[in-house]
Amino acid sequence: MAVRHRLIRVSPSAVWDVLADGNRYAEWVVGTSESHPVRGQWPHKNAAIRYQVQLGPVRLDNETVVRHCEAGTRLELEAKAGLLGTARIAIELRPWGEHCLVIVDEHPLRGAGGRLHNAGFEALIQLRHRTMLARLARLCEDGADDAGSARRALGQVTVGSGADGTRHA
Repeated sequence: MAVRHRLIRVSPSAVWDVLADGNRYAEWVVGTSESHPVRGQWPHKNAAIRYQVQLGPVRLDNETVVRHCEAGTRLELEAKAGLLGTARIAIELRPWGEHCLVIVDEHPLRGAGGRLHNAGFEALIQLRHRTMLARLARLCEDGADDAGSARRALGQVTVGSGADGTRHA
């Protein structure tokens, strides 16, 4: 079972805003392009989005369906990948101070992906998740920067001057 996590330096609600926009799915999910909702209201249960995966000159149309949604904290998806089968992807958001810890748990359910699942396949999923979480972090954190929020690097101390001209941390 491929489980990976990442601390994203925005609030859980800011991360949820990105996850809850079906049109942005292709911006953070590795290997996808041109996502758009096709039924239901994303990310409510049984809503679906369609997207394309491009492998060289071949384009495959795939679909992801919401199987469970706890708005703002948990999203469980079933990704349908044609002949490769389906996978369950659970995304959990946990407050971590003023930031968000995102935990992704993915494993195959049906089809060739489930039959061929092994340590090598697991390593590829881990690499995919690392890239996916980096994309999600960039979207969320850059969006926060664009909105004019003043963020500083974790562990950074701000030094300023007091009214009397003395410097303090």
